[in-house]
Amino acid sequence: MSRPRIGVSGVVRVVEGAPRTGVNAAYAHSITQAGGLPLILSPVIADDIVVDALDPIHGLLLTGGEDVHPMLYGQSPLPKLGQVDRERDAFEIDLFRGALDRRIPVLAICRGIQLVNVALGGSLWQDLPTERQGALRHDQRDGRTTRSHSVAIMAPSRLARALGVIRLEVNSFHHQAIRDLGRGLMITARAEDGLIEAVESAPEAPWLVAVQWHPEEFHGEAGAPDHGLFAEFVREAGRFRAQCA
Repeated sequence: MSRPRIGVSGVVRVVEGAPRTGVNAAYAHSITQAGGLPLILSPVIADDIVVDALDPIHGLLLTGGEDVHPMLYGQSPLPKLGQVDRERDAFEIDLFRGALDRRIPVLAICRGIQLVNVALGGSLWQDLPTERQGALRHDQRDGRTTRSHSVAIMAPSRLARALGVIRLEVNSFHHQAIRDLGRGLMITARAEDGLIEAVESAPEAPWLVAVQWHPEEFHGEAGAPDHGLFAEFVREAGRFRAQCA
């Protein structure tokens, strides 16, 4: 049987003077290892056909990247707000809402968890170091596969079942995070300083898991619990495909 097709939200970057679109290879590696087929969904897709991009896919992965613009949750930009991309924000919110309407499984990573929360009416800390005193350092300066702090995972939850653990050391590359929780989301992991590190949808709702760290970076680490998250996501995409057949 063919692999479930996973739509991966891409970015646009200027490289060697030319705008290029794509994703970090670690996402594609993780999806492929889990048995899925990654398909890049680029923000250059016109607004009126964004929902059409969901037609061939069985799962949606929302990736990391820029800050989410605070106007989307009713705030003005603070001095430490990072780079934003209004076009990408609109594109991914349309993708996410379209996926919800179709009950397509969604996995959201780093910026992805923030975008999901905002799309569901929640808000963000715009800059943890200046807005949330006493927090851990969540924007690590070490390598992509360095595990810099631990998270406590609530059980039972989709996340705990997928990872097979209730405590995990994670990598961390963000200065924004969930502040007020969006509608219909359940908190399933927190850092040692109390910061929300994972959320998911209710058991009866379409499959949605979102994490603040970057599990895709551990695709080359044998036996990493993070592999289980992609494996469960791809299995859910396969179930969705079977239901639509």
